[in-house]
Order: sequence, then structure tokens, then C-alpha cells
Amino acid sequence: MTLWSLIKEDFTLPKKNDPALQSQLELIFNYPGVWAIVNYRVANNLYVKGYKKIARLVSGISQLFTNTDIHPAATIGRRVFIDHGFGVVIGETTIIEDDVLIYQGVTLGGVSLSQGKRHPTIQSNTVIGSGAKVLGDINIGENCKIGANSVVVKDVPCSSTAVGIPARIIRRKDSDCQEGSLLDHNNLPDVSKEMFSYLLKRVAVLEHALQEHDGIDVSGEDKELESIYENFIEAMDSKE
Repeated sequence: MTLWSLIKEDFTLPKKNDPALQSQLELIFNYPGVWAIVNYRVANNLYVKGYKKIARLVSGISQLFTNTDIHPAATIGRRVFIDHGFGVVIGETTIIEDDVLIYQGVTLGGVSLSQGKRHPTIQSNTVIGSGAKVLGDINIGENCKIGANSVVVKDVPCSSTAVGIPARIIRRKDSDCQEGSLLDHNNLPDVSKEMFSYLLKRVAVLEHALQEHDGIDVSGEDKELESIYENFIEAMDSKE
């Protein structure tokens, strides 16, 4: 595609990705992420033609107006949408494939000062939640979800979810890497809740085993713990 065709396509993305858009006029003032991508297209075109200083100048001016820092040497595919845009950083050797959705505060950064590939590769149909950090020369597979504020420092297989610091990877069972919906990124596993649920069930099993085997009565301790739990819930409710 020509540069102009790519830019025209970029301007159609808010209508597809953001139900808040009410008029084309809003594109001028309310979508810095779109302008950041458009300015990147111009800067990248200059950069690959050898006008690197001018490209960096365009990139710097764009950063002032959009608060989005995209290195002109980065590789960004078609229909990449940066929603809200503020605080996004995309490093020099980053590769972003088609149909990727990025939210505010995302960093696609490096962890090495050496030359060569040192930034992540984001494959198609991936969504990266606000505040997430994807660091190093790693690969995020197709159709992945990166949870908000997660820190990802290792490869993520296709059709997987990465959440936490450092990110834990949960792969959907029987996944065939089929394309999913970009807009259901709120549907993330609560790893801490699942672990606590497991521990509570495990403690209950052990208590039952002690009572059955040794005849130990823990009813008194149970009442004390229930009282502590009720006081905690009462204190939490009073803060609302």
C-alpha cells in the first residue's frame, strides 16, 4: 500500500474501535493515538529513504503534541490502533503486525544496550492493556491478551493471556490460535483469587483429615477465625 492509502486506513480505525466517536471532527482533537500513528508513517517513510535526522525531528514534534513516543525505525503494520495514546512508548526495533490494539501507558521497550533486535515483536490480533510493559526481544503470538499493568519479559504463545508482575501466561485449552475479539480484554483470569480458593479448599481438606484421623476438635479456632473474618468484612464495608 502507498503511504497515503495507509494514512487513510488509519483514520477509519476509531469508527471501528471506539463507540465514543460521534463525528469526524473529533478525530482532529480527541484521538492523539491516531495522529501518533499517522506521524509515524511519515517519519518512517523518511527514515527508510535515508532522511534519518528529519525523521527523528518529525517524531520529536509528534511526541510533543501526542505524548506518544514512536521511534521512526519501528515496524508497524496495518490497522494498528492506539486508543487514547498518552504515555505509549514504542522502541526502535519493535515489530507490530496487523490489527493490534494498544491502550494508554504501554511500553514496548528494550532491556539491552547492544545493537540489533532488542524490542518485542507483537503478532496480529493482539490487545495490550493500559500500562502494560512488554520488554526485550520477545515474541507475543497471534490473538494474545496482555493484561493491564502486566510486565511481560518472556515469549507468549498464540491465543494466550499474560497477567501479573512478572506476567504469568495462561494458555487457552485446546487453542488453535483462532482469531478472537479484541474488545473482550476485560475477561482476564484472576490468578490470586484462584490460588486463594485453592488454598482455602486445601486447608479444609487437611482439617477434615485431622478430625477424622486424630479426633482433633478445631471448632473453637473456627469460631475465632470467623469472628476475625466478619470484623474484616465489616471494616471494608464501612470504607465504601
